[in-house]
Amino acid sequence: MRYLSIALLTAMILLTACRNKELVRPGEPINVAFDKSMALFEKEKYGDAAYGFDIVTRLGRGTNYSQEAQFYLAESYYLDSQYILAASEYQRFISYYPQNEKREEVEYKRALCYYEQSPRYRLDQSATSRAIELLQLFNTKYPNSEFVLDAASKIDELRNKLARKNFESAEFYLRTDRFKAASIYFDQTIDLYPESVWAERSLIKLIETYIVYADRSIDTKQSERYSLAISTYEKFLQLFPQSQNRERAEELYVEASKKLSEVEVPATGETLGSN
Repeated sequence: MRYLSIALLTAMILLTACRNKELVRPGEPINVAFDKSMALFEKEKYGDAAYGFDIVTRLGRGTNYSQEAQFYLAESYYLDSQYILAASEYQRFISYYPQNEKREEVEYKRALCYYEQSPRYRLDQSATSRAIELLQLFNTKYPNSEFVLDAASKIDELRNKLARKNFESAEFYLRTDRFKAASIYFDQTIDLYPESVWAERSLIKLIETYIVYADRSIDTKQSERYSLAISTYEKFLQLFPQSQNRERAEELYVEASKKLSEVEVPATGETLGSN
């Protein structure tokens, strides 16, 4: 056991010594620091690589080493899933080296940092909105880029997430009988994200919302709200004439039309806002 312990201790010392030789140390020549950092990067030791590249960027300002190190510093953070730090370093690269040939790739990677931070639809979507903004800006700026199709796909994915968040908010208000709030959120989903599956669903739910809202309204408000259900059905037909939900929409239209014919038309036109 004693010999085994000594052997293990010796092995640990040797491993530590080898690792220390791999790491960048303050005071080393900039070329040595850069080469060590690249070796760590290639071994996927991104945390150690980032430490080394950071040293090179600070010590080698104005040199080619510094430009390369700035790029790989951002890359190290990105590949280590430290997206906030990566976005900051990509932005620093753009600011410091606007004419660098890697700028297109860097701008795309910066957008991806926000894409990777985009959370589940129920949570705050600030990162999602920022990712969409940067991806759209990228596609406008670099329409012939190899990344354009991927960026477009990610924009659709993120917009679909925002649409779902809006739709689920509307559903919540509908479940809690806050019909005006529900109608506002369903309307927003339709107007802001017409290409998403949630727009079609929102139209169906909006027809339902107006009918239930009318059912529970005072007599002078019912006509207006049944009429809104009918006009929403007409909008549904215009936007989704081949929808699989058309049968359900038609059932709701028939219901709204029947109820509208049974109520007395109010003498004055009032808005949806009052009860």
